[in-house]
Amino acid sequence: MSHQQPAHDPGTAARRAGVLHATGAWCARHFVIVIVLWLAALAAVQVVQHAYGGDYSDNFSIPGTQSQDGLDVLEAHAPSAGGYSSQVVVHDADKSLSGLSSQMSTTVGSLQKLPDVLSAQNPLTAPSSSGGPDVGPLSSDGKTAYITVRFSVQPSTLGSGYLDGVDSAVQPLRAAGAEVEYGGSLGELARPDTNDRTSEAIGFGVAVLVLLIGFGSLLAALLPLITALICVVCGLGLLGLLAAATTFATVSPTLATMIGLGVGIDYALFLVTRHRQNLMDGSDPVAAAGAATATSGRAVLLSGCTVIIALCGLWVSGIGFIGKLGLAAAVTVVTAVLGALTLVPAMLGMIGRHIDRIHVRKPIAEVEADTAPGPETRRESGPEPAAGAGPGHTSPPASEPGPSSSPGQERATHGTWHRYAQRVERRPWWFLAGGVVVLAVLAFPVFFIQLGHIGDGADPKSFTDRRAYDLMSSAFGPGSNGPLTLVIDQSEVPQSDRSALESQAQQALTKVPDAAVVTPLAATSDGDVLTATAYSVAAPQDARTTGLVNHLSDDVLPDAVSGTAANTYVTGTTAAQVDFLDIVSSRLPLIIAVVVGLAFLVILAVFRGVLVAVKAALLNVLSIAASYGVVVAVFQWGWGGPALGVSGDVPIESYVPMMMFAIVFGLSMDYEIFLLTRIHEAWLATGDPKASVAHALEITARVITCAALIMVSVFAAFLISDNIVVKMLGLGLAVSVLIDATVVRLLLVPAVMTLLGRAAWWTPRWLDRILPHLDAEGDAKARG
Repeated sequence: MSHQQPAHDPGTAARRAGVLHATGAWCARHFVIVIVLWLAALAAVQVVQHAYGGDYSDNFSIPGTQSQDGLDVLEAHAPSAGGYSSQVVVHDADKSLSGLSSQMSTTVGSLQKLPDVLSAQNPLTAPSSSGGPDVGPLSSDGKTAYITVRFSVQPSTLGSGYLDGVDSAVQPLRAAGAEVEYGGSLGELARPDTNDRTSEAIGFGVAVLVLLIGFGSLLAALLPLITALICVVCGLGLLGLLAAATTFATVSPTLATMIGLGVGIDYALFLVTRHRQNLMDGSDPVAAAGAATATSGRAVLLSGCTVIIALCGLWVSGIGFIGKLGLAAAVTVVTAVLGALTLVPAMLGMIGRHIDRIHVRKPIAEVEADTAPGPETRRESGPEPAAGAGPGHTSPPASEPGPSSSPGQERATHGTWHRYAQRVERRPWWFLAGGVVVLAVLAFPVFFIQLGHIGDGADPKSFTDRRAYDLMSSAFGPGSNGPLTLVIDQSEVPQSDRSALESQAQQALTKVPDAAVVTPLAATSDGDVLTATAYSVAAPQDARTTGLVNHLSDDVLPDAVSGTAANTYVTGTTAAQVDFLDIVSSRLPLIIAVVVGLAFLVILAVFRGVLVAVKAALLNVLSIAASYGVVVAVFQWGWGGPALGVSGDVPIESYVPMMMFAIVFGLSMDYEIFLLTRIHEAWLATGDPKASVAHALEITARVITCAALIMVSVFAAFLISDNIVVKMLGLGLAVSVLIDATVVRLLLVPAVMTLLGRAAWWTPRWLDRILPHLDAEGDAKARG
């Protein structure tokens, strides 16, 4: 085993680099054709999507779970008792609802006639609970009631036009002065359309300011934003077409927009930065764009592929709902990569040498050109590898370093970031300890994370489902918002034994811990199934309700039918959410293992360093744990939740950690590859592993900082969304990128790389022979 690694075939690398170089140069030279093709594709996709695109829906099931099996049993034996239930809540603060019996009967009759409605229960004629807490359907004071409406499909999938019929049906009650609100998934259907693009506009506005402040040039600031917008709109059109073939969740386009804008701006920024430096070095615009595509474009291609693979890795969860969320985000990442490799070079070719002509202050590139001692020392990409060196080498070249690698010359001209890097070089242990302490403090709340489902009680009070939730909680207790349907299938039990079974089961269902009340068992019309309804003492998203569902399904009901051939189930919306939570929790370690393993292999194949790859995987895990901790503190502990429009403390939506892990691991590869590439190049040129860290940190700090601020602003802008899950993802992703670009890239990576020294690039010869050679930034020829 040795630090010296066999070089890959330079001819192969040159041919690979040549494809990207030729693509970028061709697009820059024929910019009119490329831009017209992109705009034509944009228009065509939008036209076709509007004509044939599908809708987004949260109508999904998890086959094989006890809640789904119970629902299937109900649908087979008692269709009117199965399906998907929602409540229409009626309240009159001044008088008893018994005086509105005729209006109530008219309303229930009209609801029963609506399409996809299996049944509607009149609360004034239905039996109320007795011998325990009041759970309706009519409150003890007679001022609040709820009509249970059962649908054959999820009401939230019926389309907003369906509400016209519901509004018409409840009009007699409203005309009589009663307040009528829609709960459950029917209430979700009635939520106002919040797709006003405000989040995207805010993210764009902040991105413009960051780029203008960071680089000074108006065209350089606008170009990444324009190309990212075109790519995202194309991606969303393609996602709409995919939605015609399969069901995507309603949050899918928002997630795709969030990720697509973030990576699209970042990828374009990397190419624009390298292109401007190539122009400073004397290249003509076409050659500069070609070289930028062959170098930074290669890093974009590798990073984009890593993000896509990480997102597609969500299919390992085995849950189509989550896998499709990853697929939705991957669509816009694909268009962002294609745009970076074709549209960005075309725009650069169109602008030519005028990229810095319009500026709000002296562009940063000009300042660098004025202060740098010569073209060799001011290359944005860092020192060039010596002749014959390539990413396959992991030891310094025999030849002496060129002018670009002279430490004395660099230190005479480099500024704040280089001096900071030298401080890290002198005291790496202090910086490492400081970074670890910061991450540990931020990650501490993750030990108390409570996964669950966010209920209607966290929604704004302007939403009808929130108002229905509050009315139900006040009149019947919080558990009334998440009734649990208990199902006992006794079709295999002999008729002679069924009476004893019912008596035994009814006895077992008395005094169940955390159950406010369990209604008496009732047989279906065919006598093959017994049903009852259980109400928790807590809200549907409370941990006690989750415990009640698991206790009923795992212990109480099986014991109630022990010794018989009966099968038992707990079903309903809340039970399905608990099943979903259990599956996600059990699959999360597998997702983490797959994504971490992927990141390790990519870094190892690119940089041929075992310890570099281990460092990347571990630091990414630490940074994501820190972002988890911030999300738990804000939403679950309520530290700042009200300021974000979240009512009360809410659990962490069960699939958010899984989504965050895949997305953040993929996005962090951008900065990881960008920084490590410069460190590797500098080490190949100088042979000084510590000085190479300082050099790389200085030349990447501004670009990484600007890119991170842009991505943070894009993600944080989604905090204004009314969707709590979108808020969680926005905050989690924004914090993750911020931590990754500051604590990890500015403290931990420089400190660890300095401490590892030459050992960072060690790989056993046998492993080097079997690993593929992934060239992150092309060879020296590709860099111009």
